[in-house]
Amino acid sequence: MKAILFHGQGSQFKGMGRDVLADFPDYVETASRLLGYSIAELCLHDPANKLRLTQYTQPALYVVNALEYFKLQDTHGRDFRPDYFAGHSLGEFNALLAAGAFDFETGLRLVQKRGELMSAVHGGGMAAILGPRIEELRPLLLEWRLGDIDVANLNTPTQHVLSGTSEAIAEAVKRFTGRPQTRCALLNVSAAFHSRHMKPARDIFAGAMHDVSFRTLTAKVIANATARPYEQEAIGETLASQIASPVRWAESMRYLMGQEVEDFVEVGNNGKSFSGDVLTKMVAEIKNSQAPLFA
Repeated sequence: MKAILFHGQGSQFKGMGRDVLADFPDYVETASRLLGYSIAELCLHDPANKLRLTQYTQPALYVVNALEYFKLQDTHGRDFRPDYFAGHSLGEFNALLAAGAFDFETGLRLVQKRGELMSAVHGGGMAAILGPRIEELRPLLLEWRLGDIDVANLNTPTQHVLSGTSEAIAEAVKRFTGRPQTRCALLNVSAAFHSRHMKPARDIFAGAMHDVSFRTLTAKVIANATARPYEQEAIGETLASQIASPVRWAESMRYLMGQEVEDFVEVGNNGKSFSGDVLTKMVAEIKNSQAPLFA
């Protein structure tokens, strides 16, 4: 069994996609026309330092993810039939694209809308916490009375991301700094993504889903919000809910392990399109320390 994994926000860098943008000029032209700016210029040169901004980051990642997958298809031909797709946060749009839920342009329009909505939310923050397991992390947040914080990303057993008000996140970083076997870092984001604080953006995005006709999925796609496969009749609802729900990545990978997936392929794992092999490293930690889930 094979699963294809797509990158999310945080994997972007100036120069991303240099290995594939020139190979698919028609898609690049389509993306630039739809977005109103040169996607190649943004990804390769980022002259105005916009690639770090959510409303630009998300379309850039979607385009490069898509082109890297198209290249995989071209390389392997008709025999390339993955059993499962999964994407980390923004990458879930590429997983749905690869599984046939919508075409390239429809997906890009949705991603553009999502990025604009998420970038318009202000007043929150996020922090990465490395070391404590979730069984230790949540009681500490309660003990410290940090009720405005949600666990936004459950990436691996020892890698989590907190999301909440700026004041609460700053206090959490202060508390975790210096703890034994713990590392923490404030993330350069403008809002509390994947938390209850994103519900207004989620609701607006859910309304936009009413105008989208989703095609029948040709393969199973694992949803961040549920860590289980998408249900065809609930694609729009599930995709919208992701904005204000945690990314349950570790559980998603454990579910795939339980489905006898042995081959996890990280799209663009060549050092030329994305920053590092972060998904492959996450999968390795999960496989080495966690049991498969069979239901």
